[in-house]
Amino acid sequence: MRKSTNFILGAFTGALVGSALAILYAPEKGSTTRDRISYRLNTYAHDLSDLIDQLSREKNKVSEAKRKGELVVEDAKKRAEDLIHEAEDLLNTIEDARKERQTDDSGSDEA
Repeated sequence: MRKSTNFILGAFTGALVGSALAILYAPEKGSTTRDRISYRLNTYAHDLSDLIDQLSREKNKVSEAKRKGELVVEDAKKRAEDLIHEAEDLLNTIEDARKERQTDDSGSDEA
């Protein structure tokens, strides 16, 4: 535990000394530096806000595209089922006509 306490104390002391040296040797006045930092932070915050808005719009576009895609798939399934039913009805009609023709051909052979 003694080593971790020494490490924390050393890191804190180093940060204080580094900050003091940075202030003493700064090429500009503190108010100018603070204004510059404030401006950059505001710019970054504005850019980040714009990026979040853009990502939100993109997410909405993806959601809309997904919804439209699901509608297209549902429509395609319905049309496929309709075509299958029509094909089955047509096959049944052909089969009925074939059976009727066979019955007619059998009946005409007997006569």
